[in-house]
Amino acid sequence: MASDASRRGAPFRVSVILIAAALVRLGASAPDAAERTAASGPDPDWHVVSVASLLPPAACTASKAPASNSSALNVVHRHGPCSPLQARGAPPPHAELLNDDQARVDSIHRRIAAAASPVLDQARGPKGVTLPAQRGISLGTGNYVVSVGLGTPARDMTVVFDTGSDLSWVQCTPCSDCYDQKDPLFDPARSSTYSAVPCAAPECQGLDSRSCSRDKKCRYEVVYGDQSQTDGALARDTLTLTPSDALPGFVFGCGEQDTGLFGRADGLVGLGREKVSLSSQAASKYGAGFSYCLPSSPSTAGYLSLGGPAPANARFTAMETRHETPSFYYVGLVGVKVAGRTVRVSPIVFSTAGTVIDSGTVITRLPLRAYAALRSAFAQSMGRYGYKRAPALSILDTCYDFTGHTTVRIPSVALVFAGGAAMGLDFSGVLYVAKVSQACLAFAPNGDGADVGILGNTQQKTLAVVYDVANNKIGFGANGCS
Repeated sequence: MASDASRRGAPFRVSVILIAAALVRLGASAPDAAERTAASGPDPDWHVVSVASLLPPAACTASKAPASNSSALNVVHRHGPCSPLQARGAPPPHAELLNDDQARVDSIHRRIAAAASPVLDQARGPKGVTLPAQRGISLGTGNYVVSVGLGTPARDMTVVFDTGSDLSWVQCTPCSDCYDQKDPLFDPARSSTYSAVPCAAPECQGLDSRSCSRDKKCRYEVVYGDQSQTDGALARDTLTLTPSDALPGFVFGCGEQDTGLFGRADGLVGLGREKVSLSSQAASKYGAGFSYCLPSSPSTAGYLSLGGPAPANARFTAMETRHETPSFYYVGLVGVKVAGRTVRVSPIVFSTAGTVIDSGTVITRLPLRAYAALRSAFAQSMGRYGYKRAPALSILDTCYDFTGHTTVRIPSVALVFAGGAAMGLDFSGVLYVAKVSQACLAFAPNGDGADVGILGNTQQKTLAVVYDVANNKIGFGANGCS
């Protein structure tokens, strides 16, 4: 028979248990729950993450990233502490970056819609601004930069790399109207291997927008979807990738009138599918394809590699071809998983407009029905731990406040492609963390069911993304970089 003391203590113990259970329902004990789960062993369907690690270090912690061959270039975020462009000033606010991202997405949608339907106005800019019809519409600039050498002797240049663009270019002197960049302008007169491309050359004839100077030299013009533009002379020179690896006779644009949102980058390297892109020009030397890995945070580095073998753990899906927009890389996205469970969305929802993979778009865009199902499954999983909701951030509408937590538990997200290849996202590809009190699901919906889906760079973080152009397939390998 229990003693009086033990009977008196029983109600107290019951009260403590009830209070603890109530706190769990309110979310106050969620960190402890996540920590207990982590202690019991890893669960592939959930990410258990320290809140202290959600925001990147203020200083660059990068070393040279792993890659498959000698042509590999270090990749860093252009607004992060590892970027040569960030010697001065703070990065733009998150809302500004996300708004710029929407402008790029709008540009992709307009470009594809115009190519698919010639009766549409291909020169229609954002907010109803009409551009001269002879100009080709391309995309806005991307987020990741590499450093290359150009000319003989080689001049170091920091350029954005972009799978959604074809023509590479840098700003050149003399320049009648150039934006402010970090490095001195490239001077063709100081390179012994520089030459202008004639109007009759195939490289000139293949440009979307070109003209011919009085001395029969090729002129190019590119206008981007955010109204940035570059105009100048089409040229050849030696492109140096690493001290021991160069590409002679590389065709690029020598910009003389350049304006827009390029930050302080010296130019752009295009990795699209057209013949003038870097990857196409380098195919005879390195093979038809390239790979890259985007780092998990702006404080670390990834890589960009031309050719080379694919990682052993890469899983491939067929590269789809849409003839109306040959520059883009299409993949057959067919499904989404949250916490290991398939989200109920018909594959037809994804296949109606298709999906492109793009290094310059930040946030993945899904068809509205697919996004709604993903958001519902994600929010339901997060609801198990009672995390406090936070205000929306620009295009991101599903956000959480982790203030007061030491550890958080986040459901995994995987994208499923035709043929069964699954792309499990790193934690950094699931949440876009502006601050501890505002961490948002890093996906957004398209406004129209006819708009193409876009696999953005946030979801590609830490994955080795392999573009096997020779065999028309794209692969994803886990743990390509950190």
